[in-house]
Formats: sequence, structure tokens, C-alpha cells
Amino acid sequence: MAAMVRHPAPAAPAAASGPDVGSAGSASLAAAGLGPADGLRGPGLSRRRLLGGAGLAGLLAACASIGRSPVAPTGTLRVGVYPGSPTSLVRDAAGQARGITVELGDELGRRLGVPVQRIEFPRLAAVLEALRNGAVDFTVTNASPARARDMAFSPPLLSLELGVLALPGSRVSSAVTMDQAGGRIGVSQGSSSQAALGQRLKQSRVVPAASLAEARQMLSRGEIDAFATNKGILFEMADALPGARVLDGAWGAEHLAIAIPLGREAALDEIRRFAADVTASGLLRGAAERAGLRGFVPAGGR
Repeated sequence: MAAMVRHPAPAAPAAASGPDVGSAGSASLAAAGLGPADGLRGPGLSRRRLLGGAGLAGLLAACASIGRSPVAPTGTLRVGVYPGSPTSLVRDAAGQARGITVELGDELGRRLGVPVQRIEFPRLAAVLEALRNGAVDFTVTNASPARARDMAFSPPLLSLELGVLALPGSRVSSAVTMDQAGGRIGVSQGSSSQAALGQRLKQSRVVPAASLAEARQMLSRGEIDAFATNKGILFEMADALPGARVLDGAWGAEHLAIAIPLGREAALDEIRRFAADVTASGLLRGAAERAGLRGFVPAGGR
């Protein structure tokens, strides 16, 4: 079972270094097969022997990392998720965590033989920032050209139409009527929808929401006329918002893929094989169905 945290833990402070070897230094010398007489000569150090012991300690540390997958270089697969999206993290009636990122992360950790740490963020933009910084190893997200500049992707897993959610009485009646004088279209803060609609809409104003829960409240309070994102999220939001419906039409599509940090080229072949296998085996479709994802088309139509 994956361990869950709600934000990345701060990095541990670096250990202080100095000329005094102390008990920790004695332990290191002992591990290197050296006694106090070999490493310390009164007030002076035998530099050659001490450096030899440090080199051996470094070699032992390197050996300990041999066999670790480049996908999870710390020895733990850190999976970034955010709540409210079936492609990331939702909970079923029993409170069980579901979602494509959740289940694929768990399966990848099982195959790698490493523990999984599920890190929950308030919104997708925060997940992606952690991935860019190397604080997260794995997530599933829209593989847009802009994102491909600072993260690496598998081939697409599935596609989702982009649509619009509105309450009765909204001035927005379909995806093609979003752009009108005085219109207010909600989007997830930092999302690809915010970037795309910010360029596309000439009359309506794009209004970012800090989370999907906040977006529902903004709709209920009449602060936005509609909310735009992929239809998998919109159907999930509509279930929790009486009277809301996903409007006819689409204004684009998202192509979801596994994302990992840049600079881990050695991990890409493993990620590509994994993506192909979960698609062909039906594991991806099963994860999508258990999460209640609607309106998706798996890559290759499987």
C-alpha cells in the first residue's frame, strides 16, 4: 500500500563537516578496516589513510545504489497526485484511493520492487512544479508541447475532449459560445487550459481557481459563468454540483501520458515499455473505469 503525504517533506539538512572525526568518524574507519592508530596520530591525521577510508565509504554507498531503477533513484517511487480528477486521485464510496495516476504508480512500484510514496498536492500545477524540481518521480498529465520543454513523456496513454461545465441559467450554452462580452470562464490555476484559453478567448475573461473544489464553489456563488477543462474532470465535478451539466461540444483535446523529470534519459525506455504494456493489457482501461473516468479514448483504441 502506498504511503500518503500531502506535501513534499523538506530536505534533510546537510551533515556538518570538520576536522574532528569523533565517534562517527571512528565508525567509518572501522567500516573501512582501519583502527584509530591508522586514522589518527595524536593531533595530526594520516591524510592518506583517512582519504582512503573516505573513498571506501563512498564506494560502499555507490554499491548500495546499484540495482536501483533510474525511474526511482531514491529507492522510493514518489507519485504526485491532486484530488478531484479521475486521471489523478478520487475516492470511491468506500474511501479507497482511485485514479489513473494512483493505480499506475502503484503498479509501477510493484514491478520495480520499491515502496511507493503518494504525495498529494492541491492542484495539478503544484504537482508539475514538484516534478520539475525532482521532488516527484511520476505523474500522469496532458503531454502539451509547452510541458515537454521541462519534463519527459511516455507515448500518449489516452485522449480526453476539452469541454465546459455550467449551471442552469448560465449565459454559456455550449463550448462554442464561451467567448462573449462580459463572460467569465473558470480554469484550474496554472493549467494548460488557462494557457490555451488565455490566448483563444478575446472577450470572455479567464478566471483561475486554486483547486477543483474552489472551482465548484465559484460556480455555485455565480462568480464564473462556466468552468473549462477536460471532460473527465467535468463529469466528476457535475456529480457533486446539483444542476450542473457538461455542455455540448468541445474546444480541444488533451493527450495524457506518463511524465517524469527531465535528465532521466535512462528511465525513458522503462517508462515507454510500461506505458505500452498497461495499455495493451487492459490495466489502463481498468484503472480508468474504477476511477469513473468518462469520455476517454485509450491510445490505439484499446
